[in-house]
Amino acid sequence: VRLPPEVNRILYVRNLPYKITAEEMYDIFGKYGAIRQIRVGNTPETRGTAFVVYEDIFDAKNACDHLSGFNVCNRYLVVLYYQSNKAFKRLDTEKKREELDKVKSKYGIIPEEK
Repeated sequence: VRLPPEVNRILYVRNLPYKITAEEMYDIFGKYGAIRQIRVGNTPETRGTAFVVYEDIFDAKNACDHLSGFNVCNRYLVVLYYQSNKAFKRLDTEKKREELDKVKSKYGIIPEEK
């Protein structure tokens, strides 16, 4: 069986109720297979999100297919495959911009007026 390239064992879940517990997450996602780990966001930036790591890639695909749009406490879950290259792209861009600004100031380069 060939799976699309973005399919992997790690799911990224958004639009979760802020009060959801790890136990409730196991109840919802555990129906689709053995889970290695669940990480629920607990900072202001990560609240309402979670990572669910399955033991088997086919269990993760099954969960993603069935739980995307699933209603939990009047919130519809957004379930995606975790893509590390996208997750860190924004951080890399900000870091590169800071480095570029340092080099510009070092050599006295002022942005052109348009």
